Amino acid sequence: MFKFFRRKKERDEREAKPVRQSAFSTHRFPVSDLSHAEITELAISNSRRVTKLKNVSGSGAHAMDAAISTNSNFYGANPGQNTLSSSVISWFGSQGFVSYQIAAIIGQHWLVDKACTMPGEDAIRKGFEITINDGNKIEPEVLAEIEALNGRFQLNKNLIEFVRFGRMFGIRLCLFLVDSEDERYYEKPFNIDGVLPGKYRGMSQIDPYWVTPELDQVAAGSTLDKDYYNPTWWQVNGKRIHKSHFIVYLESEVADYLKPTYLWGGVSIPQKIAQRVYSAERTADEAPHLAMTKRLMVQKTDLTAAVANHGALQNRIDYAVAMRDNYGYRFIDTDDEIEQIDTTLTDMDALIMTQYQIVAAVAGVPSTKLLGTTPKGFNATGAYEMDSYHEMLESLQANHLTPLVDRHLALLMQSEIMPKFNVSQFRIKVKWEPLRTMSALDLANVNKLNAEADLATSQTGAIDGTDIRQRLVSDPDSGYNGIEMHDVQPPEESDEKEPSDQEENNSAR
Repeated sequence: MFKFFRRKKERDEREAKPVRQSAFSTHRFPVSDLSHAEITELAISNSRRVTKLKNVSGSGAHAMDAAISTNSNFYGANPGQNTLSSSVISWFGSQGFVSYQIAAIIGQHWLVDKACTMPGEDAIRKGFEITINDGNKIEPEVLAEIEALNGRFQLNKNLIEFVRFGRMFGIRLCLFLVDSEDERYYEKPFNIDGVLPGKYRGMSQIDPYWVTPELDQVAAGSTLDKDYYNPTWWQVNGKRIHKSHFIVYLESEVADYLKPTYLWGGVSIPQKIAQRVYSAERTADEAPHLAMTKRLMVQKTDLTAAVANHGALQNRIDYAVAMRDNYGYRFIDTDDEIEQIDTTLTDMDALIMTQYQIVAAVAGVPSTKLLGTTPKGFNATGAYEMDSYHEMLESLQANHLTPLVDRHLALLMQSEIMPKFNVSQFRIKVKWEPLRTMSALDLANVNKLNAEADLATSQTGAIDGTDIRQRLVSDPDSGYNGIEMHDVQPPEESDEKEPSDQEENNSAR
């Protein structure tokens, strides 16, 4: 009986034990006495959000509920053989959806805002070229009209906003506005042929906070379906809009298991870098404090006597503080001993920059651009960072920006260009201008190599001067771009017969 009460008391004391809290620790959770099932529940409860699904079949809902259930399979067939500690698993389990409100609050920070905005601005800075799908140029008057309409509909502004808030929230929805007499136009799948002349009204981008995903029985049914667990409609202000009317930006799309948690969005940049930004800013804030307190004065005293006369002790402390900035003069008793301890600030700047570089690495933006600094270190140019950044921007163009531009141009063709110029539908192709800009020296080396290749190829008879001139005229970096193209005449052969060796000898005599 006494053992029972003793065990209960020990259990109560264990449960009442305060949890260690630290923003920089992976040991934030009291998991040492928890089972694997309890740990799983803790991890899920920190990230799981309840999402109401409409028109979801029972089988589909049951399948996902089973996937989210707390069981030992979360750790594998045999939890006892798990290679990760409980504290590590719990820490990673806590890195869940931060909500759109929190993401917007974090996005106010200058560093987070730059990390979200800069890629979109850089991706469209060079612009794009519009051609027909066969590679031919569009008629100048048609191209001028398209460019004017792009300005009227604020295409560049929408592209930047699409990327910025897509990265900030993990998802961004762009709806293309079309005036239609059909009341169910948006509820039905998008059909370009249903767009009448002059009815295209531009783009409207919607924060995910104002939309609700809705799945039909197919999307929530069989996992073999290609549209499984992808929203069929999005509810906006109580209006059902089919997914095909949207171009959706998803930042780091999550697995099906986590889609209800993220409300069918992706992992936002604020969620990824919030803790790193906090660490960097805390480290930067510590530097001035360390500079102010790097010199510590220690005065030895009889602590027992000082405690006994607290008033006198306080007066001495106040006096020492008041006289500490007297530029070298200090009065002490004959029995006092003063020791000065200096805190070294060596490599403090490197420590601070390392924290900010981690932020830049996670955000996918070069630290030189994000922080506005120059590369440091021997023979450091930042070229590798910029090459990686340009690859990321090219991926951003191909996967996110091009689908939006294609839909916009298709609607322009149907609504504005075809009726005005009385032309038939033709497919417009978007070609983004290269983001990499070569230096004058690099360009000169490239042109030199091209000239040597042209010379070697022409000597074999594979090409002639006309082919070389065509390449120079068409190459915007050749230095001869824009000159008139005409046939290059081969050198005329002389009518005079070259003297033979015998004739040369006779003339020499």
